[in-house]
Amino acid sequence: MHREQFTVETEERLTTVDVTDRVHAAVPDEATGLCTVATGHTTAGIVVQEGEPRLREDLETFLADLVSDDGWRHDEIDDNADSHLRATVAGRDISTPVADGALELGSWGSVLFVECDGPRRRTVTVCVLEG
Repeated sequence: MHREQFTVETEERLTTVDVTDRVHAAVPDEATGLCTVATGHTTAGIVVQEGEPRLREDLETFLADLVSDDGWRHDEIDDNADSHLRATVAGRDISTPVADGALELGSWGSVLFVECDGPRRRTVTVCVLEG
């Protein structure tokens, strides 16, 4: 197994960052197998979606509209329940096949980091299991 990490810095509370190139750089050149991309943070997520900027804005709007900013019991602790709930919808990881070092994401697929509680500095882990 091959494992690498990189950091993502965000400037907005709810935003997406296209990390496809950074994930691809973490995959060994000749690797064939399965690549998993994950974040260990409970208020961020990883998704595969088209990286087109307007669609990324739509994703951010969708998550904001789906989960209200306040009114949650967890807010009594640290006022970020909305971030936890949005991250739950996004999911903490994705897995995709890799062939000869290339991510098999489809024609328009990009790996997006979804920040739900920024601005923050986050860690993304890329693991490639060959075989």
